[in-house]
Amino acid sequence: MRTKLLSLMGLACLYVSAMAAADNSTNVPRHSCCVEAAPPSSHLPGKSLYQLDARWTDDQGKAMPLASLKGRPQIVTMFFAHCQYACPLLVYKIKQVEAALPEEVRSNVCFTLVSFDSERDTPAALRTYRMQHELQGNWRLLHGGPDDVLNLAALLGVKFKQDAEGQFKHSNVITLLNAEGEIVYQEAGLNLATDELAHRIGQMVRH
Repeated sequence: MRTKLLSLMGLACLYVSAMAAADNSTNVPRHSCCVEAAPPSSHLPGKSLYQLDARWTDDQGKAMPLASLKGRPQIVTMFFAHCQYACPLLVYKIKQVEAALPEEVRSNVCFTLVSFDSERDTPAALRTYRMQHELQGNWRLLHGGPDDVLNLAALLGVKFKQDAEGQFKHSNVITLLNAEGEIVYQEAGLNLATDELAHRIGQMVRH
């Protein structure tokens, strides 16, 4: 597994470098971004992030392997709930992308927020965050242990560091994954081209 993880991280880093060079539960609707059963990782392509062997828990307290997201395009962003500036803006931008999608596209794409803050962002805290930001059932909020968070951040090309006050300095990256969990597009920074991202999602869903 260590060899597979190192290989996957290497592929992800190469991809990110290339991109940079080129530029309680009742509050959650029934619609879900997860398939009923996750397929074996051997059925996933070599560059799929869903091969990552990690433990995640969603904001409903349910264990959720990344492979359970297989089957639909995913917008993935790393954040933390106590963030006062960048993270709320990232979520707002993603909600703008969601609103720009035609209904037939919107119903076939999901949005996943993964917390940096393993200590404070418990499933209950993430559930509160969902309600505060009115995130619908096609959004997933994930909690993981420190090692799993570090591994996923490395694959996504996201850097973060906690300061003495418990805040996080972090890069702001929105990643589009295809239905198999492969990185197909990324945008970094807070001046996000929501039209371009919506366009790419639409192309992916329609094809």
